[in-house]
Amino acid sequence: MKNTHLSALLTAIVFAATALSFDLPRAAADDEVKTGDPVKGKRIYLAVGCFECHGRAGQGGRFNYPTPALAQTELPVESFIAFLRAAPNDMPAFSADVLSDQDAADIHAYLRSLPGRKPVKDFPLLNP
Repeated sequence: MKNTHLSALLTAIVFAATALSFDLPRAAADDEVKTGDPVKGKRIYLAVGCFECHGRAGQGGRFNYPTPALAQTELPVESFIAFLRAAPNDMPAFSADVLSDQDAADIHAYLRSLPGRKPVKDFPLLNP
């Protein structure tokens, strides 16, 4: 893993742990976000431009600016939303005015629905 990928991964882990340990604000109790809709999530993911850095299939970026893969994210939806609200580094933060908790939950559901990267061993041409 390159240093930038490792740094991004460590940042996400630290932020998730911090969000859980300090119980950062989540959706209001009466508006609790339970599940998201992956079909709506894909539309929102593309509309707000997440794909520009993280790829159309959440595979991450490799060219101008390496960004982490998001497909099959392991973050719970509450931590994912907290991460979007206080994004680190060059990632823009998305306030609830710009991206509602339900929209964020829909994006989370879309990312969880993606297959993620296949291991090299699954490509016969790469394994002589």
